[in-house]
Amino acid sequence: MKRFRNLLRHRGWPAALGALALTALALVAVPQSATAATSLPCDLYGSASTPCVAAYSSVRALYAGYSGSLYQVARASDSHTLNIGVLSAGGYANAAAQDTFCAGTTCTITVVYDQSPRHNDLTIEGPGAQGGQDVGAIADLLPVTVNGHEAYGILMQPGVGYRHTSGAGVATGSQPESMYMVGSGTNVNDKCCSDFGNAEVQELDTGAGHMDALNISVRNAAGSYGNGPWIAADLENGLYKGATLTDDSNHGNSSDFVTAVLKNNGTTSFALKGGDSQSGALTTWYDGPLPAGGYAPMHLEGSIVLGTGGDDSNRGTGSFFEGAMTAGYAPDTTDAAIQANIVATNYAGYSRGGVQIVGKGGLCVDPSGNDTGGNGEQVQLNTCDATSLDQRWVLNPNDSLSTVGACLDIMGNSTVKGTKVQLWTCNSAGGQVWVPQSNGSLLNPQSGLCLDDPGGSVTPGTQLQIYTCNGLPAQQFPIR
Repeated sequence: MKRFRNLLRHRGWPAALGALALTALALVAVPQSATAATSLPCDLYGSASTPCVAAYSSVRALYAGYSGSLYQVARASDSHTLNIGVLSAGGYANAAAQDTFCAGTTCTITVVYDQSPRHNDLTIEGPGAQGGQDVGAIADLLPVTVNGHEAYGILMQPGVGYRHTSGAGVATGSQPESMYMVGSGTNVNDKCCSDFGNAEVQELDTGAGHMDALNISVRNAAGSYGNGPWIAADLENGLYKGATLTDDSNHGNSSDFVTAVLKNNGTTSFALKGGDSQSGALTTWYDGPLPAGGYAPMHLEGSIVLGTGGDDSNRGTGSFFEGAMTAGYAPDTTDAAIQANIVATNYAGYSRGGVQIVGKGGLCVDPSGNDTGGNGEQVQLNTCDATSLDQRWVLNPNDSLSTVGACLDIMGNSTVKGTKVQLWTCNSAGGQVWVPQSNGSLLNPQSGLCLDDPGGSVTPGTQLQIYTCNGLPAQQFPIR
């Protein structure tokens, strides 16, 4: 797992601590051939006479014969760019090329290339009616393996979004289409809208039936079955879990990696399916009439979004590993074959991204709850656990640190030294800003104080605080 050791090292982690973050991945198989199976998702769609018109992945080729670029990264240090391709035709991403290119700096994903002959490449989305200028995803925040090969997913944090306007061959009007994606059942929230699929030409809500996109989230939870997250169809002006926004026949998909499928005949009906991308078959959550209220027939416009709604609503969160859109309504047998291929890809890792933050004594920054993310949970030092979701932290574009849907927060937004820290709903307050320093400390600019382990304790359960910055080991929490 050399790639993951490199990730930890260039984030400033001691090599000895890096082993802890590798525990969950240590059991993956020795990498198979750099070339994947003979028939990949877009080959399977093509065989069913429903060819891909858009095909994206940051981890692998979606055609057996594809040997081009998967995505482009831009380096913060000098703005130079590099296209990341596959190791061989039909194979897996060349993550090592990204590691080398981005060593010692931060890279963002600026282009996600369309592998289909249509060349509907996704670039960073501009401002829209419900969101400002989007940004590119930080390129190394979502490390995974596919059949033992190291790769990176695309971490779709709030404010991250991509778009292609008026895609070639993409369904318009009431034309039928199908789509699938591999996302996360753990990296979700209840905000609008981390979508993948068909959207408006302008970043503007133009009415019911003008979108047809996949969404995995916990939005519209009240009245829905269970706790979610749920696969839904964003048909514009509503995320439909089936016949309604809260259709209780949709029981949700909470596995680490989730396969989501949406098919729409454009005139009378649509279908939703979901499954665990690591094992088993798809479950059909809905297959029936389009909703009332302007959705039958559809009024599709043929643009493509990733990470936002059609009007650039960009407050949702998600993870994206692969996905494709087709011309035509694919048969159920093709859906099943694509799921089997995804399972055979052997996704492994954490689909919600992030890294452990290791403090003094090799203890990890850890909320007191058990992966619940509740407001007021104290943030403390605890024994590192590679399987613990709430020990996986993400540094967001606004310099907040989040885990399990909540942010590292100074209690009461205080600026007084000795104030304890907790988890709280992310709100962009000054008490949720943490700027990494070159000495490994985390500075809160509003207070001018640093995150601190009181007394340099190495006792699990010690709640962290803010204190005068001093550069001592009790304030060293390197995350980059």
